[in-house]
Amino acid sequence: MAELSYRDRVRPEWIDYNGHLSEPYYVLVFGDATTFLMDTAGLGPHLSGSSLYTVEAHVRYLREVGPDADLEVTTRVLAARGKKVRLCHEMRVDGDLVATEEILAIHVTGSRASPLPAAAVERLERYLNPVPDYAGRAIA
Repeated sequence: MAELSYRDRVRPEWIDYNGHLSEPYYVLVFGDATTFLMDTAGLGPHLSGSSLYTVEAHVRYLREVGPDADLEVTTRVLAARGKKVRLCHEMRVDGDLVATEEILAIHVTGSRASPLPAAAVERLERYLNPVPDYAGRAIA
């Protein structure tokens, strides 16, 4: 079970009036982890002229994150075929799970959906993992 790991650190401007990581910055860090995955797979405008567009996302905020926290986001690819990539990000601080994001993305070249290049699928498949128990759930 291979996972891709992206690291970042909470910046002072990301802290809200309650003294914790503000909601949009969880998504910003998850977005940077998606970009890291695209770079690893050989996708992105500077590598292949293509990109992944998020068409659906589900974020779970599980624990508060304080100032200057070191963030580690592990990425699991759940599926990569045709034009679609499904993945899960898990954000941890000191080994504790603080947030997750499940994404469905479409591969886009120019302004149109297009099949993933075979080389990108091969690279993405290195990070294939079973679907975690929280994935695919609806808000209840």
